[in-house]
Amino acid sequence: MPGIDDSLEFHPLKVAVLTVSDTRTPETDTSGALFATRLQEAGHHLAGRAIVPDEVDSIRKQVSAWVANPDVDVIVSTGGTGFTPRDVTPEAVGPLLRRVMDGFSVVFHQVSMDTIGVSTLQSRAFAGQADDTFIFCVPGSTGACRDAWDRILALEFDSRYRPCSIAGQVPRLRHLCA
Repeated sequence: MPGIDDSLEFHPLKVAVLTVSDTRTPETDTSGALFATRLQEAGHHLAGRAIVPDEVDSIRKQVSAWVANPDVDVIVSTGGTGFTPRDVTPEAVGPLLRRVMDGFSVVFHQVSMDTIGVSTLQSRAFAGQADDTFIFCVPGSTGACRDAWDRILALEFDSRYRPCSIAGQVPRLRHLCA
């Protein structure tokens, strides 16, 4: 049965949090703050945190810098995944991916159905892998970030989750799922 195996050792991930917004500041960024707080409370390391405008070049530049940084295992992005003209996170990050994690979008939408119903159709949440860095992009609302963390990412990032979590796919932790 899937779940956390408490007999196993916890291995923290190094996670960077990116907020994509034209209006948020460090003081008003509740979504990025939620991710930063929750991941640290879970025992992971906050490897970086940034806010960039809804512009393809700005998003791509920050994500690329973190992908190139060996001190970042995972990037969690919030914002820019909707359908307004300024929502360009998929267009910015998509070309950087060598693999797409189709299942993340499916599971995110299943979880979102419980909280926002069919409005989940307006989200282009997605995930994938750029080089060896995993990237998860979710909507900018604090509620969407809460759903993503509490019901998906907290488990997926926990090295004790079985049968295997994304932690076991991070190069320095691949032995966990061998």
